[in-house]
Amino acid sequence: MRVGNVLIQLHNISGETFYLNCDLIYRIDEQYDTVITLTDQKKLIVQEKPEQVVEKVIEYKQEIHSNWRSENL
Repeated sequence: MRVGNVLIQLHNISGETFYLNCDLIYRIDEQYDTVITLTDQKKLIVQEKPEQVVEKVIEYKQEIHSNWRSENL
């Protein structure tokens, strides 16, 4: 799910929903849990697997580019 212009829905380790600006993701590591490192080096631990996070980002980016294309053709 996406909210606003750049947010993807994720769940922290305790199961609470939060929204992350996907443009701030620097890297995603799979340790025991999934750790997202942001561009400011802050780290977030999420329930989603790295592949799920990547899929959410790809879906968001595809939607943005699709909307831009339809508006500018």
